[in-house]
Amino acid sequence: MTRYRVWGLSLAVLAAVCLTGSVQAGEKSGWVNLFDGKTLDGWVQHNGTATYKVKNGTIEGTTSEGSPNSFLCTKKNFGNFELEFEVKVHNKLNSGVQIRSQQKDGNGRVNGPQVEIEASGNNGAEAGYIYGEATGRGWLTPDERRKPHKTLKDGEWNKFKVIANGPRIQTWINGKKIEDLTDEAIYKTHPTGFIGLQVHGIKKGTGPYSVAWKNIRIKTLD
Repeated sequence: MTRYRVWGLSLAVLAAVCLTGSVQAGEKSGWVNLFDGKTLDGWVQHNGTATYKVKNGTIEGTTSEGSPNSFLCTKKNFGNFELEFEVKVHNKLNSGVQIRSQQKDGNGRVNGPQVEIEASGNNGAEAGYIYGEATGRGWLTPDERRKPHKTLKDGEWNKFKVIANGPRIQTWINGKKIEDLTDEAIYKTHPTGFIGLQVHGIKKGTGPYSVAWKNIRIKTLD
């Protein structure tokens, strides 16, 4: 079999060197995939009876009639980070992604900041703003800044970026900045916690509705 050499290296060795360099560059970037595209390893469900399954390389969450809000959560906690994910949500379903969240008494109600995911509908939506899930505060984004918009594309994949650094939380949808919130109070109670994928509860006689996520990755910040 004919072998070729480049600067004294066989093509096989050169390919291995290039591959190794690529992997190391990825590691040095600091990004970690939270979803491997095949299993729910590293995740655990808290609250509710919505179903979560891997489907075509995505995590698909589907409503369960009569269930309260459900959350599929990372087993690992994160403090300061940059988070990216893509999401597609049914136009009749409200959803969200919890950040720095906890469970009351260690095994109870999921609570903490939530990045809103909501289809635009006729009058727009509040996707990308920050809600205080089970914190007793309701919206963390002030009312005067929480203006409905149609940045989230209905029935399509949408890319979210979230940066949480100290008390400051910033969000983007499809490259457009939506929120820049500094909230010392929520940071004091929730400086770190898990990431959670929410399937909202629905009214009886409605659904089932689904929401799907993919390309979920995170980079911790110093």
